[in-house]
Amino acid sequence: MKHLNHMRSVAVFVLAFVLTSTVNAQKKWTLEECISYAVEQNISIKRTSLNLENSAVNLSQSQYGRLPSLNGSASNTYNFGQTIDPFTNQFATTTVRSNSFFLNAQVTVFNGFQTLNTVKANKTELQAAESDLQKMKNDISLNVANLYLQILFNKELLRNAESQLEVTKIQAQRIEKLVAAGSQPQGAQYDIEAQLAQEELNRINAKNQLDLSLLNLRQLLLIESSEDFEVVEPSIDNIDKGKMLSTPGAIYENSLTIMPEVKSSQYRLVAAEQTLKASRGAYSPRVTLSGSYGTGYSGVSQELVGITDLGLQPNGDVVQGSNTPVLSPTTIPQFQDKSFNDQLRDNINSSIGVSLTVPIFNGMAARSNVSRSKIRLEQAELDLTDTKLQLRQQIESAYLDAAAASKRYESASASVKALTESFKYTQERFNVGLLNSFDFSNEKNRLIQSQSNLLQAKYEYIFKTQVLEFYQGKTISLKNL
Repeated sequence: MKHLNHMRSVAVFVLAFVLTSTVNAQKKWTLEECISYAVEQNISIKRTSLNLENSAVNLSQSQYGRLPSLNGSASNTYNFGQTIDPFTNQFATTTVRSNSFFLNAQVTVFNGFQTLNTVKANKTELQAAESDLQKMKNDISLNVANLYLQILFNKELLRNAESQLEVTKIQAQRIEKLVAAGSQPQGAQYDIEAQLAQEELNRINAKNQLDLSLLNLRQLLLIESSEDFEVVEPSIDNIDKGKMLSTPGAIYENSLTIMPEVKSSQYRLVAAEQTLKASRGAYSPRVTLSGSYGTGYSGVSQELVGITDLGLQPNGDVVQGSNTPVLSPTTIPQFQDKSFNDQLRDNINSSIGVSLTVPIFNGMAARSNVSRSKIRLEQAELDLTDTKLQLRQQIESAYLDAAAASKRYESASASVKALTESFKYTQERFNVGLLNSFDFSNEKNRLIQSQSNLLQAKYEYIFKTQVLEFYQGKTISLKNL
């Protein structure tokens, strides 16, 4: 029994350990996962996707506009008083009920290619909307990458602050013992305590900056604050500094064929040209082919069902010169109401026709539409020029930023290397009492500041080179730095 209880206790402990480990095994997000999730959840991207759907609907509508139109109609009418029955063409003085059923079809044979050019314009508008969506995704991806790298920078900054703080704590304990033994003046303890307080403040500031950068990325991803959120820290110690071999001009020429904002402006220019052609089509004659098929029913319609022969009957005339009446054959026709189905069958009528409409004057509507289309075409040309200009300027700025970041990174690396060696010598002198605590703290602060500058230059260089690669059509990633 004791053995059984022991086994149960072990099982409960193992289960609790597994559950605790599962809870503590918090998901960490890679840069690629953050970008993918942001693209799926971002409201601006969803709004742009709706614009894309609307463009697709416009294209479908214009394509269906080439098909014939078909309409059906049905009516049920009561006529009171004297009227002409539309189906018997006879006068009726009683209440007449009539029904009409019609199908009408019409197709535009020619309208100055307005429909064709409208379809072409809507097709290129759809392509422009697709490019707009890709542009929005690219912008979100860059924002995510920037915030992600800011988190990595703040993490390293926090680790450095914590590491420096631990070293200073050890130095503070040593100084305290030396002061107590009389080997160091009381001022040395005050100096190291001030240094300790400053480094604790640096650690707190670094932690706050890390929390803020995590919050910024969390908010961009639309992740609730109640959910755990942490990012993966890839190994980025070895950074390739030869990524800037391309010139700004070469990068720009390559980007013209791949950047979605350029494609969007190009598509809209083509769409504006097609819209202008469609507007000019309103000057042309319009040829339409139409046809109809219908039938009807009348409540007074009758049909002959038989004839009653009365033989020879006086017809009202007399033989000339006598009073002898003239007899003639006499018959009486027999009628009955014609059935609904028979009338629908017998009253069928159809028509087909061709119409030609020549625009002569329409309140200058066609001319005004053409003028507006010309203005939109000029605007599209300016938009394309402006888009290319902005792209060139962005690439030139990004290239200079990356070049400057590369130089700062190299300079900061050399500075940290030199100050690290210098601080080793300073620490040795301080340990043997050849340097006071004030000068020691100054040298250490110089090293801390240099390390901070190196981290900032490092991540700035990474982001700037990622931007340059992005303009060359490469995927944002930290795997191949």
